[in-house]
Amino acid sequence: MPIQYYITLAIILFCIGVVGVLTRRNAIIIFMCIELMLNAVNLLLVAFSKMINGFAYASDKASLAGMDGQLFVFFIMVVAAAEVSVGLAIIVMMYRNTHSVDINFLNRLKN
Repeated sequence: MPIQYYITLAIILFCIGVVGVLTRRNAIIIFMCIELMLNAVNLLLVAFSKMINGFAYASDKASLAGMDGQLFVFFIMVVAAAEVSVGLAIIVMMYRNTHSVDINFLNRLKN
């Protein structure tokens, strides 16, 4: 499958995530959109890693070139899992205090 398909899909996913973060007010949906953007980046990293690995394999059968992207994806997934756990804990505490997960309600907590 050509790399352009992966790039197009990742751009579409990333744009959906950006629009969701900028337009939505529900904290849970915003976290889901952030995860969608991270997954779009992961898709691109794996696609480029596969492409580079294919080029390196054609010239040297024992080459490990192109595995860096997959390693970055692993670390991004670990950071995303930590972000989700901390973010959901914050959302649960916000819901306990305000009985809402609306982001606009947080402006009232400043006073």
